[in-house]
Amino acid sequence: MRTVIARIDAVLIPFLRRWGVPTLRISLAVVFIWFGALKILGVSPVIDLVASTVYWVDPDWFVPALGVVEVLVGVGLVARMGLRLVLLVLAGQTLGTFLVFVLLPEVTFQDGNPLKLTMEGEFVLKNLVPLAAAMVVGASIGAPEELVVEERPGLAG
Repeated sequence: MRTVIARIDAVLIPFLRRWGVPTLRISLAVVFIWFGALKILGVSPVIDLVASTVYWVDPDWFVPALGVVEVLVGVGLVARMGLRLVLLVLAGQTLGTFLVFVLLPEVTFQDGNPLKLTMEGEFVLKNLVPLAAAMVVGASIGAPEELVVEERPGLAG
């Protein structure tokens, strides 16, 4: 059985190392372009949530402007242009989404219980994933497209 697994690993692991980060980068781009376009077009399901969270700014210009930023982040990810700046903006935008937990806990938590998320709370919490993905993409900056993962003793599966 170990021989079969070793053969599969010999094919699969180099494939994953070669295509994992580029796929992650393009996936982030698709999400940011799509979500941004929905904000620009005024049809995003989070317009009211954004407007309520950033209540001190006029949502009529802020939400579309946020959409433009998100589309530019996505385009930068696809084109691999200015990735350091693009990832910094992505991180800032993503971290900003967590303001809703502080400013509108009644919208994100059921019955005030921080362990019981509402749909909006789940939507925002899942932003930990794009943030982590951006960290992985950022760690690959300057590396060849075929990212070589250093093997460390005790960490091999």
